Amino acid sequence: MTLPAVSVLLPVHDGAATVERAIKSVQAQSLSDWELVVVDNGSTDATPAVLADLAKGDERIHIVNMTTSGLVGALNEGLARCRGETMARLDADDEMRPQRLAAQVAALRENPDWGVVGCRVAFGGDATAQAGYAEHVRWLNRQVRPEDLRHRRFVESPLAHPSVMWRRSVSDQLGAYRDGDFPEDYELWLRWFEAGVVMGKIDAELLVWHDSPGRLSRVDRRYRVEAFYRIKAAYLARELGRSGNGREVWVAGAGRPTRQRAAELEKHGVSIAGYLDIDPRKIGQCIGGCPVVGPADLPPSHVAVVLSYVANRGAREKVRAMLEAQDRREGCDFWLCA
Repeated sequence: MTLPAVSVLLPVHDGAATVERAIKSVQAQSLSDWELVVVDNGSTDATPAVLADLAKGDERIHIVNMTTSGLVGALNEGLARCRGETMARLDADDEMRPQRLAAQVAALRENPDWGVVGCRVAFGGDATAQAGYAEHVRWLNRQVRPEDLRHRRFVESPLAHPSVMWRRSVSDQLGAYRDGDFPEDYELWLRWFEAGVVMGKIDAELLVWHDSPGRLSRVDRRYRVEAFYRIKAAYLARELGRSGNGREVWVAGAGRPTRQRAAELEKHGVSIAGYLDIDPRKIGQCIGGCPVVGPADLPPSHVAVVLSYVANRGAREKVRAMLEAQDRREGCDFWLCA
């Protein structure tokens, strides 16, 4: 049997209202050499009937029925059923633009060093009522080059999960999804980044990313802000151990939220040497035994690596510009975090 070029993995639970739209967006792809593995994860609504009806008319659609086992179980079961050379993700409430699969397959062929490719996404929600999510999409869409994704991975997840495609060899060699008190997709990207996987992105909106009220990122405890902080702190601490070369760790920002993020790092054995701030009321103080200094008194790059937790809109870019003006290199001498 000829194997498909792409396996599209789509888990669904009680998605009768949207899953037909998602599947039809796969059927409308300009690249036709695909299979769609739909994992029905214990749906109790009309989802099974919708899926059965769609699969009758298209032999490329394969339905896997499971009892409720959680998203990670459904994803890994689906991956085990996929046969393609590349894996593409899609969620039941999202939809692909017609060129998505063809463009991502071409990007992997043109960039043999890439293991993962994403794309920019169109926000499928109310940008006023859901302003926070819309701002996240705007940030996400600015991270396009492989170095952008690698350098900014400790700010937020730089890839929209349903927008990605990866080479089968990556998950075969490095493992797929892990279950735990953390967002499964973000942990996957951090783990693959740590292993040296190069990730890129197509500079085009090839997916409509809907922000439905029942989206897991809104209702599941694994997607709480604190869960993101914990998992990124674990991977950031290991990155500092590899690339810090024994340098002191200084933190940009001396406010309470920044100190809370620093405390997560300290749980992994990272010692904070001091804080950088531009507020004259804070400069000269001592916080938890650590001095607070202004930019002029920050130790040089061969002595200190800087972690910027400054998060106010526009402030992150100003900190990056300030550190680059001191000849510090992002991803080596400083990291933007959140």
